[in-house]
Amino acid sequence: MIFTPKITADGSFTFFSAEFQEDFHSYYGAKAEAKKKFVESCLLAEKAQTTNSLCLLDICYGLGYNSGAALETIWSVNPQCCVKLIGLEVDKRVPEQAIAHKLIALWSEPVPQLLAELSKSYAIKTERLEAELLIGDARRTIQEVIKLGFKADSIFLDPFSPPKCPQLWTVEFLGLVAQCLKLTGKLATYSCAASVRTALLEGGLQIRATESMGRRSPGTVASFSNNNLPNLSQQEMEHLQTRAAIPYRDPNGCDRAEVIIQRRQTEQENSNLEPTTHWKKRWSQQ
Repeated sequence: MIFTPKITADGSFTFFSAEFQEDFHSYYGAKAEAKKKFVESCLLAEKAQTTNSLCLLDICYGLGYNSGAALETIWSVNPQCCVKLIGLEVDKRVPEQAIAHKLIALWSEPVPQLLAELSKSYAIKTERLEAELLIGDARRTIQEVIKLGFKADSIFLDPFSPPKCPQLWTVEFLGLVAQCLKLTGKLATYSCAASVRTALLEGGLQIRATESMGRRSPGTVASFSNNNLPNLSQQEMEHLQTRAAIPYRDPNGCDRAEVIIQRRQTEQENSNLEPTTHWKKRWSQQ
């Protein structure tokens, strides 16, 4: 499959996935999304000011933009900071073609050079960076991360949307992801779906909203403590009490997307929770 670069509003490029029928990034800006939704939400610049060692877990590595934005930010604040990075990606062609199209040139050196080497060898080690790219279904590779005892200061959760890729938004998968987060760490995702937020809560995390970027919907940041996190609005809190908040489930960690979607639909149909349409109507009148 050939991925064709598609320009976004901030001048950076993304790809379109024919399999999932979605762009890899927001139209409002691929580079801006990586920095604002993920790096800034995890307070990486602030963390880099107080430590010389950081661990990152990039779930759905894709073009490498989130990792690229993170490395550039960390080293601009603290050039001596040593970073351990693990990326999870199902399709090795995506980072390879991002390199081939020179899309990662938007980051300052040595970041493009390092990401290019990572996409070729899947593991690199320098004085400031130890990185590994695990290729395969993230439901399997996350278990490899757990076995390594890897604990991240920041986790970037960036799959395609829940309706398109529900297998990476389930209670079971996000429970495994939570096991890879330090007690002082933060997890960031672009999604504000009630089903995703419920799954994060069931994983033992506390959730807050991040600022919206070019759209009305905010993202979500999660941690084991709510320090330095903005509170959810009343509207968002009530959303978590509707049928939309019923999470995706994948008990065996290997079900197909359509099976996971049908399981959730059945649970919603049998639920006594408020219909989401009622919640929407109530808030549209305020």
